[in-house]
Amino acid sequence: MLKKRVLVTILSCLLIFLVILLFEDDSKTHNMFTKMITISASKSSNYVDNDLQVVEVDTSSEEEEVEDVTNDTEVSEVANTVTNMNNENLVESEVVESQPVIVYDGMTMDELASKLERSLKNELSGKGYLYASYSLEKGVDPYLAVAISLEETGCNWNCSNLVKSCNNVGGMKGTGCGSYGAWPTLDDGIRAFIDNIYRNYVAYGLTTADLMNPKYAENPAWSTNVNNYIARIKNS
Repeated sequence: MLKKRVLVTILSCLLIFLVILLFEDDSKTHNMFTKMITISASKSSNYVDNDLQVVEVDTSSEEEEVEDVTNDTEVSEVANTVTNMNNENLVESEVVESQPVIVYDGMTMDELASKLERSLKNELSGKGYLYASYSLEKGVDPYLAVAISLEETGCNWNCSNLVKSCNNVGGMKGTGCGSYGAWPTLDDGIRAFIDNIYRNYVAYGLTTADLMNPKYAENPAWSTNVNNYIARIKNS
């Protein structure tokens, strides 16, 4: 469009120029055609300026589009970075969660429960996890708890009537079963037994069979028997 207008303007100027040559002696005619040339040139300039303004607007629009594309690209890169960081954190979290939790003597809770279970027979069979988890919860050595139960109940061969009738797994004094304590379930009796060890012995620093012996049993060989059971449990 711009080229066409310029071409028309040039042709008009040439035509006017020829007319001037023909009437070069006529001053009025000369002035008239001079004004015509000026007006024509002015209009041509306006046409050119208008087209240039349109081009400038179009260029600005393209620059805005480029900026928008750039901004979109930056936002996309940031979003991808955040997503990658989240994915890395999830992977690290999964790795940490997959690591086995050691609870006692280099073993996990399940491994400890299985080890204790191998020494629990008759009525005490199947209580390995309870001994393991509740002993650790109360701060009692699980080997010691099981060993005392084996010594007091005879369950390594045949559980005593105190276990069968009263759910008493530690020879604990009390009421409900003659001069001994009684509990509604075997699980309740095991928890009460471990509570007793913690409250009356471990809390006072009596954490081994040797330290507990004078207070727990009249038999001076009691600690030796308990320690033998502990050795058997560790090697099972």
